[in-house]
Amino acid sequence: MSEPTVSEPILSAQAVSALRVQLHQADPIPLAAEFHCEPGELLALVGPSGSGKTTLLRAIAGLYRPARGQIHCGKRPWFDTATGVCLSAQQRRIGFVFQDYALFPHLSARGNVMTAMGHVPKGERRAKADKWLARVRLHGLEDRYPSQLSGGQRQRVAVARALAREPSVLLLDEPFSAVDQVTRRRLQRELALLRREIRIPMLLVTHDLEEASALADRLCVLHGGRTLQDGSPSALFRQPASPEVARLLDKHNVFQGQVVEAGSRRLLEWGPWRLEVESGLDDVGHGDSVSWYVPPSDVILHRRGRPSHGERENPVTGRVSEMIVLGGMTLVTLAFAHTEDTLRFEISTHAARRNALDHGEEVRVSLLAQGIHVMSPEAG
Repeated sequence: MSEPTVSEPILSAQAVSALRVQLHQADPIPLAAEFHCEPGELLALVGPSGSGKTTLLRAIAGLYRPARGQIHCGKRPWFDTATGVCLSAQQRRIGFVFQDYALFPHLSARGNVMTAMGHVPKGERRAKADKWLARVRLHGLEDRYPSQLSGGQRQRVAVARALAREPSVLLLDEPFSAVDQVTRRRLQRELALLRREIRIPMLLVTHDLEEASALADRLCVLHGGRTLQDGSPSALFRQPASPEVARLLDKHNVFQGQVVEAGSRRLLEWGPWRLEVESGLDDVGHGDSVSWYVPPSDVILHRRGRPSHGERENPVTGRVSEMIVLGGMTLVTLAFAHTEDTLRFEISTHAARRNALDHGEEVRVSLLAQGIHVMSPEAG
């Protein structure tokens, strides 16, 4: 997993096909999941524990059979209850990196990688296994057993084994959860580099939203086995489809408002304020209640004694209910008289001190119209 030195993909001989999944069942594990992953794309499945993420990976791998649905890799059906197709795990050619790596303790690093090479002539397996281990920076450690390797090294063996299978799809189930934070960041970087050489669909299960947003092209938000929303990290973080998605993505600035008309304009009434919104109100009826969200980056603090650009755009006044200093940044929470919901944003610690922010202080902020995201009435 070192810096790539060749331009062609390391799995260039493998057929390149998209993965499409549509699975449904009521029990024992509820599923209502639909998503796709294109060749060379990394899709992160995110959601709380029990949301069906690992079950979906196991279903794709052929290790679990859902009640109904379809799994297709390109035009080839792997699973289809309508036609009775259900290929075995071996027939699907999946590369699977398990949370605990699932290495065989009685086999060396080389031996573990060779277990994935049933498709390779026996006389070629040893040399190819060594090449895969060198690819993930384990040259010289081929004869070591899992107990003689660090957590990061064991993870690399697991990745080498998964890729040695020359898979059609790579599945990663919390692959970095068993290592320390420093090793975790290094392995994340190495996966990002390795992605340049892999042109197959890749699915990552993780609880770490920062990890998901850094590594993935798209996120698929799951809850109770249901697909709630999928899209790019930036799109989901700025425009969650519902308050439920916002909560699952750890977004806090979700409020309730009412659509009102002022002449030819529609505004969002929130307590004593009427807010301008750049888009999202045209398809909502007058008087309708809606949920809305504003990203912390679109909350602008008014500077004391010095007018700043944008202060006339949706100014609101709140009282500081919480301040948390995290080095150079300070997290600020504002409370309001008309609602129990609070507004969170962050500013530099220097700016917080310059503006004499303190618990209980009344401050004024602007909510930028282009950042306010209105959710449909049904989503609220």
